[in-house]
Amino acid sequence: MATKPVPPRPAPRLYLAIPPVDEPLQLAAELADLLAAADVAAVLVRLRETDPRSMISTIKALAPAIQNAGAALLIDGHPDIVARAGADGAHLTGLAAMEEAMPSLKPDRIAGVGGLATRHDSMAAGEAGADYVLFGEPDANGQRPSLEAIAERLQWWDELFEPPCVGFATSREEAEAFAAAGADFVLVGEFIWSDPRGAKTALAEIGAAIAEAHAGTLGTAKAEG
Repeated sequence: MATKPVPPRPAPRLYLAIPPVDEPLQLAAELADLLAAADVAAVLVRLRETDPRSMISTIKALAPAIQNAGAALLIDGHPDIVARAGADGAHLTGLAAMEEAMPSLKPDRIAGVGGLATRHDSMAAGEAGADYVLFGEPDANGQRPSLEAIAERLQWWDELFEPPCVGFATSREEAEAFAAAGADFVLVGEFIWSDPRGAKTALAEIGAAIAEAHAGTLGTAKAEG
């Protein structure tokens, strides 16, 4: 089947997941410096489970460093505190959690979703109004699909659906593969923070790597017969 010509598409942007927050003021200072190092579209904040007031205070301490850098602040779960904390949205795990959160997030906040085991769930999430779908994150047992399977799912989504897709990368190799497969965003986390050279160096390097991987496969206009 012929496909219509498409214009060159922009390189994917980074989505930075931070470790569970213990010292928000210290982390905020680090984030301000870190986010200047690469093109980060959004930051996923993972909160320690405490009372709502404490979690809201943590988000409020982090928000200026993230939002002043031009990145969106998304909370992992906890859609009920998004608006009160001044966050930009929430990341939900599973279709049911996303559907339940929609009334508290829409129309002003971002609702992203992961934990989509099947293509059917992915399509249902898109139809229900997800602002992005995430592929490749570990399940509750720490298991995740192969690099090839995640890249294939990203490519499938990119070719057929409008909402952006995000690839969950645990290494530079995965980040490059997902950028080449058509991910709109590449989520990076643990391997950035644990890099012995420092998170800033690692993040800048991965940003350059995904731009290069994208340019090699998707950065030029194409028309296929």
